[in-house]
Amino acid sequence: MTVRLPDPEGGFRVYEPRQEPLAVTSGTPLTSRTVFSAAHVVADPFADTTPDSPAAVDWDATLAFRRHLWSHGLGVAEAMDTAQRGMGLDWAGAAELIRRSAAEAKTVGGLIACGVGTDQLTGPATLDEVRAAYEEQLALVEESDAQAILMASRALAAAAKGPEDYLEIYGHLLRQAAEPVVLHWLGPMFDPALEGYWGSSDLDAATDTFLEVIAAHPDKVDGIKVSLLDAQREIDLRRRLPEGVRCYTGDDFNYPELIAGDEKGFSHALLGIFDPLGPLAAEAVRVLDTGNTAGFRELLDPTVELSRHLFQAPTRFYKTGVVFLAWLAGHQSHFTMVGGLQSARSLPHFARAYELADGLGLFPDPKLAEERMKNLLSLYGVNQ
Repeated sequence: MTVRLPDPEGGFRVYEPRQEPLAVTSGTPLTSRTVFSAAHVVADPFADTTPDSPAAVDWDATLAFRRHLWSHGLGVAEAMDTAQRGMGLDWAGAAELIRRSAAEAKTVGGLIACGVGTDQLTGPATLDEVRAAYEEQLALVEESDAQAILMASRALAAAAKGPEDYLEIYGHLLRQAAEPVVLHWLGPMFDPALEGYWGSSDLDAATDTFLEVIAAHPDKVDGIKVSLLDAQREIDLRRRLPEGVRCYTGDDFNYPELIAGDEKGFSHALLGIFDPLGPLAAEAVRVLDTGNTAGFRELLDPTVELSRHLFQAPTRFYKTGVVFLAWLAGHQSHFTMVGGLQSARSLPHFARAYELADGLGLFPDPKLAEERMKNLLSLYGVNQ
């Protein structure tokens, strides 16, 4: 009952898989924090596609995974970076994903928020075109009765001349939004095309512009999602938010301490790592709901090593590890991704991800995960 795993130095180690998964509950609503998992899409493995052709999605498996997240009390952050927006999933595919997931959320009573961007723009764009693209996507999300997440825009980053352009575009969108939205600040480690967002590569100056947008329209901002992988910067920003505006951590390196919070406040969560961690993360928040912060940290702190592994540079390829673990966990029948992104990480990376996830008890059927890991290893020529 062992697995021979490759390491980055070219050698091998022997790993003994655990025999039982972590025991978790399901269904009980979370009360002390609002928690979203950004969810991945499941590709159709039998579609005759190429990496640069429109995504072929297995809709049944994709929606089944969202029902899995909802069953544990988590919200679903739909059509976000984790769903490969701009890395395999184009706007047409994202629009269909939003429609289907929002309809499914109504059926099961699940919490859902959906990404609004400008990815229908495929070349250089003017500010007017950026505004119109945002408006088109915002209208679709609102028509679907989902909450909107205003995502960072590559097109806006390219077209904006300075902070005033961000103030104008976001101010316009917030004025016309029917309901309060979540503003999303995604750092360049997740998408290099977003360097200098909010009009400056100086993060202090960018933060001031970000806060100016919020201060001008606090009634239209439910919260902010911050993905800068800098815990202290998030804490400082969180403390400067207007009353009633939430901070949803997007920090996949430091989420336990940020969700637990301190005497001056805490972060809610909207995290890609909660895709593979869903049941365990929900269990930890239920412990936090009882006021047991130490118990919450005891459950969630050991997951950080796995998260930092999946999100290691180049961070944007973390989706590959997320889908890999979904396959091992039995949430999909194959390890194929839209855009061919299953090739974006190395075999030693997969081996370590398996070892860490298995050690946490994340796999509902550890034997299935072991068999699938061995099958992958055999494709690379590793004999057991």
